[in-house]
Amino acid sequence: MNHEQLKKEWLEIGTIVSPQGLRGELRVYPNSDFPERFLEPGIRWLQHPETGEIESIELLGGRYIPKKNLYIIVIEGIENRDRAEELRNYKILVDQSDRPTLEEDEYHVADLINLEVYHQQTREKIGIVIDVFTAGNDLLEVKLHQQPVVETKPARDLSQISRKSKRKKQKKPQNKPATIFIPFVKEIVTVVDIPNNKIEITPPEGLLEINRISS
Repeated sequence: MNHEQLKKEWLEIGTIVSPQGLRGELRVYPNSDFPERFLEPGIRWLQHPETGEIESIELLGGRYIPKKNLYIIVIEGIENRDRAEELRNYKILVDQSDRPTLEEDEYHVADLINLEVYHQQTREKIGIVIDVFTAGNDLLEVKLHQQPVVETKPARDLSQISRKSKRKKQKKPQNKPATIFIPFVKEIVTVVDIPNNKIEITPPEGLLEINRISS
């Protein structure tokens, strides 16, 4: 990575998830609402998933697979499956200054992440946006501010359990934070205030309880 690249601010637009076929095509999971990022030829940037190193590449073109919410792209110099496999999990970047012009009520995904979510009527803080998914309407995944209390079971006497079973019993589960999905539509998300780092919602009855995820 040269000095000029270090000075740039990057915008992540997608992740290469796997090769497509045998001729070097690549499957990309998008993190952008702008199809031209994956369809129009031109310079893009790849970031190594482990080292963070960034290199420029030439995008030759792409196509969209709607049922899987994936793009298939072609990169110059990647002409077989082995070379494509080497790029698995690489991030695709663009210069942050290279942002498409937005229409009214359009937002960049990166600008929505980490916004605080409030109930417009009660002013209660609900949580924080941690991801955005496309499924018909966009969905905001919100990590709840008030996490549910997880009941802990009393410790068991492991003296009479076999060594193999004991290892299983002693393994601690990895708890994921509880989240909910909020449809990103004007009727529900009534205020998006990026300068003040907040979103206000007017959720219909039951929305804050459905689709709750916890482990």
